[in-house]
Formats: sequence, C-alpha cells, structure tokens
Amino acid sequence: MTSTADAAGAVLLRRGRRLEAATLAWNVIGIMVLAAAAITARSVALAGFGLDSLIEIGASTVVLWELSGTGEDRQRRALHLIAAAFLALAAYLTIQTVAVLAAGYHPHHSRVGIAWTAITALVMFALAYGKKRVGTALGNRVLTTESRVTVIDGLLACAVLLGLAFNAVLGWWWADPAAGLVIVYYAVREAHAVGKH
Repeated sequence: MTSTADAAGAVLLRRGRRLEAATLAWNVIGIMVLAAAAITARSVALAGFGLDSLIEIGASTVVLWELSGTGEDRQRRALHLIAAAFLALAAYLTIQTVAVLAAGYHPHHSRVGIAWTAITALVMFALAYGKKRVGTALGNRVLTTESRVTVIDGLLACAVLLGLAFNAVLGWWWADPAAGLVIVYYAVREAHAVGKH
C-alpha cells in the first residue's frame, strides 16, 4: 500500500515538475517575443508584461527548487527576491505609464502582441489548472500557491490583450498604458502576498 502511494506521489511530482518546466519555457520564449513586439510598437503594456514574464521565470525556478527538496531557508530567500522584483516592476511601470500619459504618446498597433497575449492567456489558465490539481493531490502548498500566480499571469495577458485591442480597433491610445497600470496593481499585490510566505 505504501509503495503504491509512493509510486503515485512520484508520478505527481514528475507531473508538477513538467508543468513548471513548461511554464518556465513558455515565459523564456515570451520574453523574446514581447521584447521585440514592445520595441516595435513602443508599448508600455507589452514591456511590462515581458518584465512580468521574467518574474514568473523566477517563481517557476523557486518551485522547481522546492519540488527537488531544496531547504526552506533558501526558498524563503528566493521568495523575498521575487517580492522585490515585483516591486521593482511596479515602480518601473508607474514611472513609464505616467510619462507616456503625460506626453500623450500614441503606441503603434501590435498584431504580434495581440496574438501572443491571446495564446498566453489560454496557456497560463491551462497550466494553472494542472498545477492546482497536482499541488492539491500532493498536498504541496508551494505548487498550489504558484498556480494562483499563473492564473494572475493569464489575467494580466487578458488585460494587456484588451489594451492592445482597444488601441488597434478603436484608436484608444491610452488603453495601452492603462493596461500597464493593471500590471502595477497586480505586481504590488503579488509582492505583498509573496512576501508573507
């Protein structure tokens, strides 16, 4: 009975690692795609979402360390670094968004950005669902908590997608930096939540 439970636990652990590795890989590719799209369109929202992807890479790395049996002390230090990174993201985006809104700068349309954020939203929601199921089955609080971070990543993709779409279809140039402010809100919230762990 114990060996069966151990075997099932090992399968779940491998599945959890694969889900985190997939999240990590997607975000690494995402940084390159978003950087190119943000530079081409001069989009605050895409730049912010790219920086958020960098932070998500850090979060996935922390979970992979934890799933490999890394000590609690190292995990706590890593979580504090992630919280600091979220605050740095919030500060950068606040300054950038205020500057763009004050200058009245109109970002260009970004078909690549629209396509990438739409696909990313779907991928993140699917990964979050898988992580929550595996984390709950394993009784692993870190994986379950990180699944919520992945949900937020999906929601941010939706917010950025709306900002880009409103700019492209309706000419609402301010929707792009406004989407950046949504990321600021979630970055501060995540910094607070991660810092409490």
